[in-house]
Amino acid sequence: MHGDLFEVEKVIDERRRLIVPGDREKTIHYCVDHWFQVAQEAIADHGYFAVALSGGSTPLAIFQKLSAPHNRDRIDWSKLFLFWGDERSVPPHHVDNNYRMAMEEGGLNQLPLNPKHIFRMEAEHDIESQAIEYERILKKILKDRPLDLIMLGMGDDGHTASLFPNTEGLHVENRWVIANYVPQKNSWRMSFTFDFINQAHHIFFYVLGKEKKEMLEKILEPFSDLFPAQKIGTPLHPAYWIIDLDASRG
Repeated sequence: MHGDLFEVEKVIDERRRLIVPGDREKTIHYCVDHWFQVAQEAIADHGYFAVALSGGSTPLAIFQKLSAPHNRDRIDWSKLFLFWGDERSVPPHHVDNNYRMAMEEGGLNQLPLNPKHIFRMEAEHDIESQAIEYERILKKILKDRPLDLIMLGMGDDGHTASLFPNTEGLHVENRWVIANYVPQKNSWRMSFTFDFINQAHHIFFYVLGKEKKEMLEKILEPFSDLFPAQKIGTPLHPAYWIIDLDASRG
């Protein structure tokens, strides 16, 4: 179903799979090759690749590899539709902005993308109404199809996207995009919901580094949903956890 790259290290439960490609360098190389494979399959199947990007250091390393000159010819970049899974309530030039990180630091702005296919989250003003507008855009573009790929990370507190522990956003149903107030950060975030994330055709977590090991052990416990990241994945659309040896339980 998923091709040769999807070599599952372990089936955690019916909703989650684990992949451990090797050390950090091998894992990032795997992530990049997988990303291109999914993109190629999507474009061949329905003519475009709709992907939601994530913030964080690991996605940044992936973006930098994706945009490297030797990878420029691997897909038709004009057929990409770029979305973001969450965003901080800061303007696009701010150092903490996920859009800025991907486009500028990640080098995606050097690729021959169609500007009309790039949809940043405008979370810096009127965040609740902007969340409704972002959901409207998603429905207009995707129609009845899910995202082809959503890229996710895991925070040290077990959050993913901007679905933090003990926030109202964990309980929202029948919405795709929400404004979520995060008391522990004293700030608002825009975020995809569990409902929308779990519709995606491919759901991939990227978790690298020994500092992630302790929380990852808790997250990967079967039959537990104490942390937001544990609620991602369904039997139909399982979440694949790609981790390096440092983050692995060994």
